[in-house]
Amino acid sequence: MKLHLKRTFSIAAAVSGLLAFGAGCSPSGGKNSQYETMPVSRGDLAQHVTASGTLSALISVDVGSQVSGKIIALHVDYNSPVKKGQLIAEIDPAVYEASLRQAEGELASAKASATLKNQNWERKKKLEPQRAASKLDLDQATAELAQAEASVTIKQAALDSARANLGYCKITAPVDGVVIARKVDVGQTVIAAMSTPVLFTIAQDLTKMNIAASVSEADIGQVKDAQIVDFTVDAFPDEVFHGQVSQVRKSPTTTQNVVTYETIITVDNRELKLFPGMTADVSILVAERQAAVKIPNAALRYVPPENASYEKAPPKQIERNQRLVYLLGSARNQLHPLVIRTGISDGSDTEVVSGLTNGAAVVTSTIATTKVVTQPSGPPPQTP
Repeated sequence: MKLHLKRTFSIAAAVSGLLAFGAGCSPSGGKNSQYETMPVSRGDLAQHVTASGTLSALISVDVGSQVSGKIIALHVDYNSPVKKGQLIAEIDPAVYEASLRQAEGELASAKASATLKNQNWERKKKLEPQRAASKLDLDQATAELAQAEASVTIKQAALDSARANLGYCKITAPVDGVVIARKVDVGQTVIAAMSTPVLFTIAQDLTKMNIAASVSEADIGQVKDAQIVDFTVDAFPDEVFHGQVSQVRKSPTTTQNVVTYETIITVDNRELKLFPGMTADVSILVAERQAAVKIPNAALRYVPPENASYEKAPPKQIERNQRLVYLLGSARNQLHPLVIRTGISDGSDTEVVSGLTNGAAVVTSTIATTKVVTQPSGPPPQTP
């Protein structure tokens, strides 16, 4: 019995010793935390708004056909330079030539009828005072003459229309420019009904182009006319092109609950490297500061660990234009909360308007929390 009691006591003592040893390994809280800091510096800052858009010619004209018929000739193709009034396509004129001849014949007939009616009216006018013709006869001759003259006017209009339709069979360039799209081939029939069929698209001047960029509603308030724009295109990934904001359109576009506003950017394309339809990744310069006091954005995103030790309590509430950052306290393992006012940001650094000076060090991350181990007074008891 005595031996049994002794073994029980030894096991209990061993368990008690192990618990005491484990308790000594618990962390001591934020008093032993180590923090990484970065200095507040001074330098230039530029804030940009990014967007994407599509390049297009400054002025593009769709050339269509006002008459229906078969295309019998094309005189230009893709990339062809054209001058205003230049013949670029022809539609079979046979039907319209026939219509013109018919209209000419109908006009001649109407004129002959009008001449006859006029002669009849002249006779009735002379005979009526002599009572050789009645007043009714004269009135009837007057009405017939008016109808004949009206018919001449109608037939003349029909002839003008037929002549114009025949002229439309020859399609000419409305502006100087370059053909950037051809949508018909020789032998194809075009039908001008409710809408005008488009045969060509002519870009008036490819040395000047536009970008129609979609800017989000969160950023559009910062975009103004005449702001400088840098952009890239996939065709020249290592080259940066330049432009300028020329118009911010107030009409919104909603796509999948995302509201954007079209911003027009004017681009100089003297080297003709840029083509209509290219996608441009746009960066609009909306603000810049020279020699600004700035801090890394990591300091603004920093959140202390739950067991952090503070030199003074952090504020529970700050204003909308204020931010909370942390400095090291007088004790290096303590944090000193500080409220600052910020300005513009370039995505990596943010301007400090007030609250910090150049040379101060702000906390950007927690490196580690040191664990203090309390050694027991003696080694853990050994079980027999």
